Parts: sequence; C-alpha cells; structure tokens
Amino acid sequence: MTHEFKNIVEAGLSASKNGLKSVLASVVALDGSSYRRPGVRMLILENENMIGAVSGGCVEKEILIQSQSVFRTGQSKIMTYDGRYRLGCEGVLYILIEPFEPSETFVSAFTKCLNQRQSFEVLSYFEKKENVNPDYGSFVKIADKLYALNTSKKHFEKPKLSVFKQYMPPCFKLMIVGAEHDAVQLCQYAALTGWEVTIIAGVKEHKSIQDFPKAHALQVTTPETLDVSHIDNQTAVVLMTHNFAYDLRYLVALKDTNPNYIGLLGPSKRRDDLLSQLIEYCPELSDAFLESIHGPAGLNIGSETPQEIAISIVSEILAFTRKQHPLSLNQKTGRIHSKH
Repeated sequence: MTHEFKNIVEAGLSASKNGLKSVLASVVALDGSSYRRPGVRMLILENENMIGAVSGGCVEKEILIQSQSVFRTGQSKIMTYDGRYRLGCEGVLYILIEPFEPSETFVSAFTKCLNQRQSFEVLSYFEKKENVNPDYGSFVKIADKLYALNTSKKHFEKPKLSVFKQYMPPCFKLMIVGAEHDAVQLCQYAALTGWEVTIIAGVKEHKSIQDFPKAHALQVTTPETLDVSHIDNQTAVVLMTHNFAYDLRYLVALKDTNPNYIGLLGPSKRRDDLLSQLIEYCPELSDAFLESIHGPAGLNIGSETPQEIAISIVSEILAFTRKQHPLSLNQKTGRIHSKH
C-alpha cells in the first residue's frame, strides 16, 4: 500500500503545479467482501483523470461522479457502494472523498520519511453513513506529528467520529545483485509490482541506470564496498551474478544485515556449496539470516524463460513476505484475504 500512497501524493503535487485541483477517495470501511480491502485509495483530478483504483472498475465511475460535489464545495463526504448486486463481491464499501491539498510542511516531512525508510500512519475520520461533513478527512502521522491532507483541516482530534488507521511500512525494496539480461527482466516485473528496485552492478560491467527500465537506483560497486546501510526487513535481495565467487563475497557482505529474503540462482548443489563455504568464513551467522536464504530462488511454476523466472521469483518473495504457502485459490477454503 505504501507505494500506492506515494504515487498518489506525487500525482497530486504534479497536478497542483499544473493548476489542477485533486480529490482523494479512500475505502475506509467494508461490510462483507470486496475486490480490495479498506486502505486502498485513488486520486481524481479536476480534468477527470484518475490515478489508482479501489476496485475492478465499476466503483471508480461512481466515485468520479460523486467527486464533482467535493470539487465544487470543498466539503468532504462519505459515499457507499453496494457491490452485492453489481460486483458480485457481497460487500458494501464506505468511501471517504475529500479535497487533497497537502501543505509544503507535509511534503517535506513525507519525502524525508520515505528517503530514511521510516514507517508512518494514515488516519481517516468518518461516519459509517452517507453524509457530507467538513470534519471528515485524513491525516498522516509521521514521527508522532500529524499532517492534514487538506490544509483547511485545523483540528486533529475528532472524538465523535470513527477513525480508520492504517500502518504504512517503508516501501518494499528489491536489491538485484547482477546486471545481465535476466536482471533486467526481474527489475521490470518487480517495479510493476510496486517495489523500489536497486541494481548492484560490478565496476567492470559498464552499466547505467538507463539499462534497467523502472529501476529506482543503480550502484556500481564491489562486494567489499557494498552499501548495506539501508537494508532492512522490508528489503529482498536476489543474487544473480552467475559467478560463484562473487555470490559468496556478496553473502559475506550481507552477513550483518536483516533482509526479508535472499534469493540464490542455480541448482540446490550450488546453494549447498555456497552455504557451506559461507558458514566456514562466517561461523557466527544467525539462524534468522540463514533462514532468509532461498535457493534455488522462485516458486515451482514451470518457469523456463527469463520473464517466467522473474515471475517465479517475485511470487516467492511475495509469498514469503506475506507468510503464505502458495496454492491455487480454488483449493483454499474461507476468505481469500485475512481480516486485518
């Protein structure tokens, strides 16, 4: 969700620079089931362009219509959308629609928060009924300070209203160690998923960030000089140098970090040899670090091409991060999504 919120903020700021007003629509409550859960958002621009989506498509058209009164009056509102007879999801959505006019103070704090990979929280105040109320609105909490997403909101406490709170971790990041053709494919699929992708290239590879469409950053380095200061539990690392010695040196460089996931290419024997030599070099490795290592990287979905292998790796990272055991949804009983 963090990357979606980041995209919305960036789109709203860009629209403002071009003289366009914006309205934010947030799903803040749900009765039953729906295509997406509370916390999903979209931005509507004054020219009727929309950034993001809250469902499969039908709801967005109604939100666009409902947003016109918010553009006109500047008053926040709650709309409901009953999908039981239209979406087939057996749910009623409660959607907060509000002017999106963040202050420069928020923009500065939010940018710093993202760059320093800090978490934040979004709080949306509303009532669970269709209504117009100037007190409805959303705030972002960064380091115990609240920032209104609508500068007209002067009061932060709304004791008589319901509040939807959403914790936002740092944007999920993928570090791809390697700069061959398969790294380009993995970069593209990971970026499409919404992850921030950093490419780690060797000094002799003569690569630039232009070689990796959608990459967030590129580091030209050696294993011994790799910057690991921003590797946290919202970071996955995939080693795809296609060089045993380099992969081993990068594993040594990562030994004191806590990534969410480390993926190794190649067969199981190569993994076992890497881990055996790694433990020999670094006998004090933690169990948590060793358990984060996955090799061969990816899910067993019959992948053969670089594109299919990229899908397999992205899928395994998602499953491991979300603590899921992959299976076909038609074999799963009960809810698709957890209740949180």
